[in-house]
Amino acid sequence: MKAENEQRTGLLYGFGAYGMWGLVPLFWPLLMPSGAIEILAHRMVWSLAVVAVALLALRRWRWIAELVRQPRKLGLTALAASVISVNWGLYIWSVNNGHVVEASLGYFINPLVTIALGVLVLGERLRRAQWAAVGVGFAAVVVLAVGYGRPPWISLALACSFATYGLIKKKLDMGGLESLTAETALLFLPALGYLVWLGVEGRSTFTSQGLGHSALLASTGLVTAIPLICFGAAAIRVPLSTLGLLQYLAPVFQFALGVLYFHEAMPPARWAGFGLVWVALVVLTWDALRTSRRARARLAGAATGAQGASAAPGPASAPAPSREPA
Repeated sequence: MKAENEQRTGLLYGFGAYGMWGLVPLFWPLLMPSGAIEILAHRMVWSLAVVAVALLALRRWRWIAELVRQPRKLGLTALAASVISVNWGLYIWSVNNGHVVEASLGYFINPLVTIALGVLVLGERLRRAQWAAVGVGFAAVVVLAVGYGRPPWISLALACSFATYGLIKKKLDMGGLESLTAETALLFLPALGYLVWLGVEGRSTFTSQGLGHSALLASTGLVTAIPLICFGAAAIRVPLSTLGLLQYLAPVFQFALGVLYFHEAMPPARWAGFGLVWVALVVLTWDALRTSRRARARLAGAATGAQGASAAPGPASAPAPSREPA
């Protein structure tokens, strides 16, 4: 009963995290006339404040000294911070410049790019269904390039940057709250310096657009941290396969907002491209669920066999093993 309650709580946290990430395109336009880089700088500065309060409440500081003593890990953290800042900045710019649908495509194709990185960088071997999904995904990009009259650069840049970020995080092996704190701490001084420079130049919107606008910019820290905290709570309570399915909620919401709320154009070629992407994701999800089910069945069979062997009475003296082939 307790396990069921934990899983139910984890699902709620997962829906909360991906739901907030999916609805965030409604938030960024509220920050206009701030530019994407100014919003990004505020997001970095205020995120550090939020996660610092969270770490203070949880008393989780010991990892900082360990990180500082590991130059390689610190360098990877700096690289992760740089990559995610590109991802964040491009996403904010996309939403505020009428490219919500194209941005959502980036997160739809992100799993396919992650698989490709696994093959190219980690030398992983793909199953047939995974190769099929990657092939269909590549065809989708071609169709979309024809439809747009250019490659979907925003989608590709968002997918590649986030997949690269995931690859670096895999090598770092840090908790979500800790890694966000380290990344924002490394970005804090450049971001704060940029905001100070804007103020000196008289180009800052933080103080010139009223108290409400200032509060909205400060809330970017909460917008960043709260979904991540919910995601961390979900990750320890639900199976990874379930979490993998929930991740599609965010781009589905973003796509729906782009079409239904922001009224972005969806000509037939674009529908065809998105349709191919969705086919690739269905194949990928089916293969992942099938593989997970088979792995659980093998583990259950091995456990049953081990229990049976331990329960069976052993002979007084076991015969020597035969060297003849069976």
